[in-house]
Amino acid sequence: MSSSQSLPSTQAAEGGKGILITQLAMSQLAKLCLEQGESKLLRVGVRSGGCSGMSYTMDFVSSDDIQDVDEVYEYKTSENIAFKVVCDPKSLLYIYGMQLDFSNELIGGGFNFTNPNATQTCGCGSSFAV
Repeated sequence: MSSSQSLPSTQAAEGGKGILITQLAMSQLAKLCLEQGESKLLRVGVRSGGCSGMSYTMDFVSSDDIQDVDEVYEYKTSENIAFKVVCDPKSLLYIYGMQLDFSNELIGGGFNFTNPNATQTCGCGSSFAV
């Protein structure tokens, strides 16, 4: 990897909190959120499992599924499209500071997670250990 290679531009939620999301991922998430409808939010979290012990989860949930203890973050794209990401406090301990990126590559494309808290990651990029 070249040291002159630049990292993708990222954005935190309003207030500077939440996970970091690259511009490519922001565009893709905004598109998916619009397709899901206004009453849906993106839930990001972790669960036990995967090659390295824990795996990332992403799913659209109804606003009725938000718990009192959940953290809700609002993101806004450069096109002024807003969407919300919700995360439970236990998952947030493992993914705080994580960067979510998106790739259009035929092999290895899709959403990619870069987690500074992970001590080990697997080749597929969807599981980790802390």
